[in-house]
Formats: sequence, C-alpha cells, structure tokens
Amino acid sequence: MIKTSIASALVLFCTSVSAQVAPESALQVQHPERTLFTDIVDNEGTLIAVGKHGTIVTSDDGKHWQQAQVPVQSLLTAVTSLSADKSWACGHDSSILFSSDKGQTWQIQQFLPQQQKPCLDIEFIDPNVGFAIGAYGMFYQTEDGGKTWHKRFIDDFVHPDDKDYLRELKEDDPQAYEEETQFILPHFNRLLTQQQQLFLVGEMGLVAQSLDMGKSWQRLDEFYPGSFFSVASYDDEEIIVAGLRGNAFIANIDNLEFRKIKTPAKATINSLVNFENKTYMLANSGYLFGYEKGEVDSSQLSSGHAILSAVTFKNKLVLATEKGLKTWEAKK
Repeated sequence: MIKTSIASALVLFCTSVSAQVAPESALQVQHPERTLFTDIVDNEGTLIAVGKHGTIVTSDDGKHWQQAQVPVQSLLTAVTSLSADKSWACGHDSSILFSSDKGQTWQIQQFLPQQQKPCLDIEFIDPNVGFAIGAYGMFYQTEDGGKTWHKRFIDDFVHPDDKDYLRELKEDDPQAYEEETQFILPHFNRLLTQQQQLFLVGEMGLVAQSLDMGKSWQRLDEFYPGSFFSVASYDDEEIIVAGLRGNAFIANIDNLEFRKIKTPAKATINSLVNFENKTYMLANSGYLFGYEKGEVDSSQLSSGHAILSAVTFKNKLVLATEKGLKTWEAKK
C-alpha cells in the first residue's frame, strides 16, 4: 500500500527506473530509523517498520531501533504480522518478503523487477491464505503461507463487453492477453478484512467488496472520483475510506451507503489507525484528524512531515513518517 502522494510519485518513478535483475541486500546504516517509512506493525510487543531502500527496523520499546537483515533494496510499502513467526512485507519490484523471527531477518518469496510494478499492500486472513495487491490491478494470492504466489486478473472491474474480448484473447493469444491486461486496471492501494468480507480501495474512486474471500468482487457505485489510499474499520459495524485532499467517507457495513466526513484541511490521508476511542486519519503535512461519533478534531506535527502509517504501542502512537519514526501522544 502506498500511503501518500510522495509514495505515489515513487510508483511513477519505478516505471522508468528498473532495479537490478538480481536483488541486492539493504545497506546497513548508522541511523536507519531516520529514513522514509511507509508502514509499521506491532508483532506481539515488537514493532516492525518498513521503508526506503529495503530498510526494515524493529524495536521492543518504540525508542531504540535495530536494523534487520533484508535481501532487497526496493522501497517497501507494507508490512503485516499474524504471529511471532509469521510476518510479511511487500514493495517495489513486486517484492514479497517473509520473516519467522519477529522481523529480525527476511527471506524473498517473490521478486519480479522486470514487471516494474510495486506491491502496495499485503494481508493474510490466516497463516496460509494471503493477498498482495498493487499498481495497475496487481493481485497475487497464496494458499501456502507465501511459498507460492499466483497472479490473478480481477475482471470483475472490466466492462462486460471487454470481458468477452479478453476471454477469447486469452484462449487465442496468451501473450497478447498478458500485454492487453498489463495496465487496464486501476491501482489497488489497500485491502481490509472485516466480518468475513474483503474491502478493496484504490485509484479513480475504487471501492469494492468481496463476500467470498476474494473469489469474486463487486465494485460499489462511485461516490467520489479521486483515489483512496486507506480503508479501515471504525467499529464492528462501520468502515471508513479516505484518500486525496482530505476526502474521507464512512458507511455502515450492512448497506455501504457512504457519507462524507468533513476534515479541517485538504491534506491527503494516507492511513487510518484506531487509538483511544478515535480513528485517526494520518495525512500529509503532519496532520492527524481524529474522528469520533461524527466529530473531527485536528492535530499537527510541528515538523510538518507527512505521516504514512502508525500503530498503537504502550498508550502512544508510533508514527511512520517521510523523515523517520516518531512517537505521538494525544493531548488530554
């Protein structure tokens, strides 16, 4: 998942600059916690953050960070954990990494720089079944914990007439089919599992729902034409989607009739996190918009650095920003 317009620009950058065919290990640096970070997760008391040039760092206290051994130098965009021995990260070069030791060391499960497509989010619904999504409709699925990843083309988002054409093309000319479908779909930016359903958001107002764990998808009627970078649960009954220029919407999970949330600034919202009974929208220019029961308040980092992600840790938020990792505590 890329979380900001900064990272979105890097999506475009990757289409013109290809990584080496063979991966190179991330460089070990003196202060790895000061670079661009795109995502962060709490793995049973150990924080794992991923970011620029294949940098992955871990911490048990949110203050002192250790750099992990990572076999790629690709920009990493997302990280997820199910347990101490099961973490995954993904990023540019269609890279997918796996760690069995709380993020200390990582192994490559997939690395396809020739595709020039970044993976933008990765989620697992159990130790075996997971999804990796990204630019131009990238959609990979695994049923063995990532040992093998299978590419899928989600034709549910294609016009019915085009479906027939693509079906015939796949049978008659598989190579032409691959070329035709390479850039036909929008970017898939973020994936959410909620109440045995999957929600997918992305470019050009894409909000889609799957009731069968990704086997089929239904795109919701468009209610906003811009890109969404994040989707998250607000409570057990509602979800929030958010994206460009501070646009955010909330809906009941049963009817999915989205209504607008008024935010106090037009800063692109990159990620959502639940903290102290609020859902915080983490945005460019250092904004944190706190949503609770229809009301929105606003805080801002003095640095103004874009916030790409965050995680609740020891009664504080640990923020992944464009200039490193920071802790933040809500004002009482």
